[in-house]
Amino acid sequence: MLYGREHVDRYVATNGEEGYTWREGTEILILTTKGRKSGKLRSTALIFARHGDDYLVVGSKGGAPIAPAWYTNLVAEPEVQVQVKGDRFTAHARTATADEKPELWKTMTAAWPHYDEYQQRTEREIPVVILTRD
Repeated sequence: MLYGREHVDRYVATNGEEGYTWREGTEILILTTKGRKSGKLRSTALIFARHGDDYLVVGSKGGAPIAPAWYTNLVAEPEVQVQVKGDRFTAHARTATADEKPELWKTMTAAWPHYDEYQQRTEREIPVVILTRD
């Protein structure tokens, strides 16, 4: 099972032939954000789902009390890079509004039911992020 840097590296090198499908049949994309302090590009393998033409990801960090670095990076700089299998594109990232989130959360928990458990572990409101292709 691929994790972390190895997951990103194998996914990118094989255009998703390795790493696109992950545990329990989930689908993975690679999200690249610009470090808000360092300015360096950082890539992360994330579970995703589709919502129309958009892609959805969740800033869960397994229910940790603080958001993942990739999320705080995209809040500071919402122009991101996305790779889905061999398709690489730029996208605009934004956090779902309170009105949008219930529907999008259901979509994401259908893809990865553990998100509900993660939300129970933290007082932090776990965000759903909408990625819209530029």
